[in-house]
Amino acid sequence: MRKLALDVGDKTIGVAVSDELLLTANGVTTIERVGIRKDAGKVMDYIREYNCDTVVVGLPKKLDGTDSIQTEKVYEFKTMLENKLKSSGMADIAVVFQDERLTTVMAEKILIEADVSRKKRKEVIDKQAAILILQGYLDKLAYQKKQKQD
Repeated sequence: MRKLALDVGDKTIGVAVSDELLLTANGVTTIERVGIRKDAGKVMDYIREYNCDTVVVGLPKKLDGTDSIQTEKVYEFKTMLENKLKSSGMADIAVVFQDERLTTVMAEKILIEADVSRKKRKEVIDKQAAILILQGYLDKLAYQKKQKQD
């Protein structure tokens, strides 16, 4: 089953999904935030559409590893999503955190190197950050699988 990743911000949520072999992350969309309940509902639509068993939520810690104001908001979003999944009979969907420190900076750099205009970068940066979050998670899964085989 596929994995879905989220880069949760105040104004938007970047969304990415894995391929079925869990090798690569692909950008899906950027959700415009309207309210935590409706936002969680939109995420659930993507879980169903892509047949995902895991939602990977980027956790925006400070560089020193401590929580920030945004970290608290992401904790709240994860809780809301888990509650909606449970009440919708989808309690078997795992919701996990993935460290996202510097993913937005890396996403910006990738888009600049690809010569994406400033206006277009603003539209896709959260989706690109979600791709980086998910790819990091997929790489971690592959590493753990390899360690078990060795």
